[in-house]
Amino acid sequence: MTRRPVRRAVPMCVLFVGLMAGYLLRATSVAHAHADPGRQKADRKTAEPEVAQGASSARLRPDGSLSDVAGSSSSDIWAVGQQSVWDIWMNRGVITHWNGTSWTEVGIKGDTTGAGHLRSVAVSSSDEVWAVGEGHDGLPYVVKGSSDGFDRVTVPQFRTGDWLGGVTASAGRVVAVGSRDDRTFMAVTSGSAKGATWTTALGPQGVLYGVAVSGKSDGWAVGDDGKQPLIMRLSGTGWKSVHLPSIKGGFLRDVYVDDRKHAIAVGGVFRSSGRIAPLVLRWDGKHWTRNDPPEKQAELYGVTGDGDGTYWVSGYDPAHGAEGFLLRYDGSKWTTLRGRAAAESRTVRLQAVTHVAGLTMAVGHVLDADDHYTDLIERFGPPEGQEGSTAG
Repeated sequence: MTRRPVRRAVPMCVLFVGLMAGYLLRATSVAHAHADPGRQKADRKTAEPEVAQGASSARLRPDGSLSDVAGSSSSDIWAVGQQSVWDIWMNRGVITHWNGTSWTEVGIKGDTTGAGHLRSVAVSSSDEVWAVGEGHDGLPYVVKGSSDGFDRVTVPQFRTGDWLGGVTASAGRVVAVGSRDDRTFMAVTSGSAKGATWTTALGPQGVLYGVAVSGKSDGWAVGDDGKQPLIMRLSGTGWKSVHLPSIKGGFLRDVYVDDRKHAIAVGGVFRSSGRIAPLVLRWDGKHWTRNDPPEKQAELYGVTGDGDGTYWVSGYDPAHGAEGFLLRYDGSKWTTLRGRAAAESRTVRLQAVTHVAGLTMAVGHVLDADDHYTDLIERFGPPEGQEGSTAG
């Protein structure tokens, strides 16, 4: 018998996405802003071709999935997600760390209520990592920590029913986004030290899933208003909605910023057939314009870059559902990257991707024929024997 998920109380627009796509984690798991893009400027562009180098697991407990990944180096990468996804009472958020050799789960200290699904992670430095999601007490969940452990951060302005989908962090600033009462919701701190003051703000109708900040007073948050994609810009005067091309049924799930003149946002468009077409928007310093990738039915979840104009997009391609799926864009050409094929019947979703020091790492899950989830980590890079072509 096919098991059915116990659904959580999520914003209606999020639930709508889940029902349309027909998957539990499509409703509650999205990929988001990653590491500070500025620090990756030193990377040289990965030489073509780029291939799957191998798949592995963080060895989460049964029915585990990874939702987001971010890192500061190839030996300092963080991923978050959840375990026991089918059980509302046993479901637990998970934080795991890659040290260049192995994955190690890092616990949250002194919190008796516990984290539910952790959706987004951001790395400010090797000693300061942030993650957001939902708590079992009905409040949004924010944690800060390092390899020594994490502590829950209390944000007095949070209310029951608030929802957080994305976080970004840099020295002196943390920005989390989501929704409150069917309106976009932003929570910002101007300092990362313990006891820093948080401020919150409401925007227009809709929900925000991804956020990225460039510098101290410029950034983007993306989502949808239930009918169209939605992008909000952070400037010195606060958050404001920006003009976008009319895309009925469109939504955005992640955004990556190179600098003030270059950014990319990804998501999808619901078709009348019930299928989802990929959606990519690019910022040129003045306008957001649409850029069509080669696959016409793929679902796009996460995006990252090298800080120098090359981007990687993670997702799911129903035409090759048993293989991991990435798109790579070098500023002029799209390349499709696929994980290694498997003989068994399965569905692979890569929900987030990061690129650090020449290493491209994507995380997500495998769903088998019995509806069991297993967390998945895929690495992509130059073919064996060409590793020297990429900066380490």
